[in-house]
Amino acid sequence: MFIDSHCHLDKLNYDDLHLDVGDVIAKAEQANVTEFLSVGVTMASFPEMLALIEPFSQVHVSCGVHPLDVESNFNLEQFKQYAQNDRVVAIGETGLDYHYQPETAELQKARFIEQVKVAVELNKPLIIHTRQAREDTLAILREYGADKCGGVIHCFTEDLDFAQQAMALGFYISISGIVTFRQATELKEVVKAVPLERLLIETDSPYLAPVPHRGKENQPAYVVEVAAYIAQLKGVSLSEIGEITSNNFRNLFLR
Repeated sequence: MFIDSHCHLDKLNYDDLHLDVGDVIAKAEQANVTEFLSVGVTMASFPEMLALIEPFSQVHVSCGVHPLDVESNFNLEQFKQYAQNDRVVAIGETGLDYHYQPETAELQKARFIEQVKVAVELNKPLIIHTRQAREDTLAILREYGADKCGGVIHCFTEDLDFAQQAMALGFYISISGIVTFRQATELKEVVKAVPLERLLIETDSPYLAPVPHRGKENQPAYVVEVAAYIAQLKGVSLSEIGEITSNNFRNLFLR
């Protein structure tokens, strides 16, 4: 049994590859993927995503504003209302991305802080995106009490020191299909070093399909490929990765 801890079910290709969300879930269930977290990235898209997954009790949802979408319309009170929905198990995807949009750094930090405060207030874990912003990301998490709600560093691509500092704040480390890429040598070493009890697995679909699907659209069924690669790196069975990461998911998001 496996759980895709981070996917974007509202962004998959329903014109050519899948009939609908039910079709995506059925394909995943054939691969023994039984639960999903569909992650929000803008306020505008949240209601439609919520409606899309509403019939499927095995799909959880998060509410967040991605750092690359911080210039979209944002209303804090409306955000809090969305975040309090019973289906919402996490706040995010939020964080900082200085690689693609360094010019919006100050606005990114402001939006990030607002979402951290909401997560702490509601005691819902954070889903963190960070790229070329290690120091600022950790500083904001510390300053605004993110250790009180915990969370996950999603699609992890940082170094071991960052992972250790994040784990000290009560955060999990989520591994995507990037770990299967040949050039991801540092990430492979991080995975070897991070305790299994602090790992999650994800697809980030429709992005970052793992080998042997690289270059194609990603989908939740492929999270098993990520799990298999981690099992190889860790020298444990695939079933053990499935069991432990599923327990980790429930401990974080379904507490």
